[in-house]
Amino acid sequence: MSPFIGEFIGTMLLIIMGDGVVANVVLNKTKGNNGGWIVITFGWALAVFLGVYVSTSLGGSGHLNPAVTIAMTAFDNFDATLLPTYILAQFGGAITGAIIVWLAYKQHFDNTDDKDGKLAVFCNAPAIRGYGYNLITEIIGTFVLVFGAMAMSKPASTLGTLDALPVGLLILGIGLSLGGPTGYAINPARDLGPRIVHFILPIKNKRDSDWGYSWIPVVGPIIGGLLAAYLFKLI
Repeated sequence: MSPFIGEFIGTMLLIIMGDGVVANVVLNKTKGNNGGWIVITFGWALAVFLGVYVSTSLGGSGHLNPAVTIAMTAFDNFDATLLPTYILAQFGGAITGAIIVWLAYKQHFDNTDDKDGKLAVFCNAPAIRGYGYNLITEIIGTFVLVFGAMAMSKPASTLGTLDALPVGLLILGIGLSLGGPTGYAINPARDLGPRIVHFILPIKNKRDSDWGYSWIPVVGPIIGGLLAAYLFKLI
C-alpha cells in the first residue's frame, strides 16, 4: 500500500472512533449518553491504537497528525518530499471520518438541542476561554505526545516502528492528565478537519463553528511537536 492510503485510512479510523465516542457520550438518546470524561479518554486511546496500527500496516507512518509529521521532518530526518502527501492524507482522512460519524449519529444530532455539544463531537473548545493559556495547554500536551512517542520508538527516527498500544496508552494518559483545559486536540487535522465538516454539513439547529478558537489546536500542536522533537534530538 502507498503511504497516502495508509495515512488516510488510519486517520479516518482515528476520527470515526474518536469523534464517535464523543457523539455517544454527548448526544441525546444514545446508549452511552452521559458516559463521562473517562469513557471519552478511553475511546480516544483506542482510536489512536487502531489508527496507528492500521496506518503502519498499510504503508503509512502512523503519525496521523500534521504536528508529528512536521516535527519529524524538521528534526528527525523524515523525508521532506512526503510532507505534503502525509498532511493531505491526514486532513482527508479526518474530514471523511467526521462525515461518517455524522451519518452514524444523524438521528441523535436531530434529537439534541445542545449546540455546544454537537460542536464538541467534531472539534475542541476550552473549558475556560483564554487564548494564551489555551495555546500553552495545547503546546504542553503535544510536547508530551511527541517526546514520549519518540522516546518509546526504536529507532527514534520513525514513529511507524512504534507498536500501536504504547501510543494509545500515551494518549490515554494525556487525556486524563492534561485534557481538562482544552480537550487535548494535540493534532491540527483532528480538530480542523472535523470543524470544517461541522461548518459544511446541514446539521439541524447547529451553532457557529467557533472559528475564533480554531487556530489554537493548529498552532499549539505544531509548536509543541517542534519543541519536543528538537529537545529529544538535542538530548
